[in-house]
Amino acid sequence: MKTKSGKYSFLYRNGLSILFLSLFIITLGAQALTGWQNHNEDLKEQHASEIDLGTYLQSGHFISATFENFESEFLQMALYVLLTVSLRQMGSAESKKLDEAEEVDREPVPSEDAPWAVRKGGWILKLYSNSLSICFGLLFLASWALHLYGSWQSHNVEQAIKHLPRESVAEYLKQSEFWFETFQNWQSEFLSVFAIVFLTIYLRQKGSPESKPVDAPHMETGK
Repeated sequence: MKTKSGKYSFLYRNGLSILFLSLFIITLGAQALTGWQNHNEDLKEQHASEIDLGTYLQSGHFISATFENFESEFLQMALYVLLTVSLRQMGSAESKKLDEAEEVDREPVPSEDAPWAVRKGGWILKLYSNSLSICFGLLFLASWALHLYGSWQSHNVEQAIKHLPRESVAEYLKQSEFWFETFQNWQSEFLSVFAIVFLTIYLRQKGSPESKPVDAPHMETGK
């Protein structure tokens, strides 16, 4: 855990982000390989030419599948960050307390150790005070746009294989295909947020910051 100098090692201090970033890279690579194989099988069945991995990574099939998932995750986080500011759930570890002031609600005070934006003040501080939700919101919009682009490109590849005319983005948006892809991902994210908000009322995980203490009453709100 600690180095000879008495300080915590880099791996210990950043273990959570390193692990999840590593898992992301591994699973994204696995998705690319299996998606490439699956896409080539589809092309083969339709008597179209197979493509190499480099071409696949630039294809609508890969772009759509990747950003379709990113989009729903960033939407979930953007809404979660924003809605937990004002909405409550009695008994949930994921909610602020019902009738007590929270540390996160206090006004920022400039200090030597405070972030630069806090010391600067003004509109920069205002922007920084909402930077987390803004960032997630922008990531959601970018992912949504790339999902749309990829899905549209993939759709037009299918159109070409079937010897049908290429369609514009506006024409594609009028069809159900893209919206079906979109809503099937969004609903799963909303369900997962509901699950963690509700289940932390009654269930516990000792040692996790996402859980209340094991001996906390069910109706105790917050951690």
